[in-house]
Amino acid sequence: MAYTDFSLADLGHKFGIQNQKAPLFQEVKALNPSDNLLNLLKEAQELPVRSEKAKSEWIVVPVLRELRNANNKFFTIYSGDTLNADESVGLKGECDFIIAKETGSFDLNYPILQLVEAKKNDIEIGVPQCAAQMVGAKIYNQKQGVILDKVYGCVTTGNEWLFLCLAENLTIDTRLYYLNEIPLILGVFQEIIDYFKKNL
Repeated sequence: MAYTDFSLADLGHKFGIQNQKAPLFQEVKALNPSDNLLNLLKEAQELPVRSEKAKSEWIVVPVLRELRNANNKFFTIYSGDTLNADESVGLKGECDFIIAKETGSFDLNYPILQLVEAKKNDIEIGVPQCAAQMVGAKIYNQKQGVILDKVYGCVTTGNEWLFLCLAENLTIDTRLYYLNEIPLILGVFQEIIDYFKKNL
């Protein structure tokens, strides 16, 4: 079993994690994207960006890089890295993006703050996979001696962005954000980053 094999029901049965849909971000402060990001996203719209790989390279990476630079490199980004948190219970496998506190370590930095999963078309397919990765991140952090109240996740098709939060249980945001709302998407990510800046 790996992250891709999990259902939300599996997370309930194996780890006692229930899930609910609820608003995660009440009043998001929009952030104006840089001209560079707008130009990159405009270029992506002119290209045949169809596969998960293409969406990751042309849309997700520019967004995450923008946030990293705007936050004085507070976090680092791993693309396509393996997160083996607990192989005995299936919490293993490759993650599209792991966002972790920047520590300058050669190994996977910790704590892991957020996972971002890119999907080709159907955003709902990515929710259980991302949720399982979030559970893996929580366990990985604990093994490193770091206890966080929350771990965040995001599933995106490039156009649609859905955010998740794992505390004691899993909350799936009721709000979908769209790429033409890039100031709000940046604002949500920034709210998550600000949360960790205050709590780490």
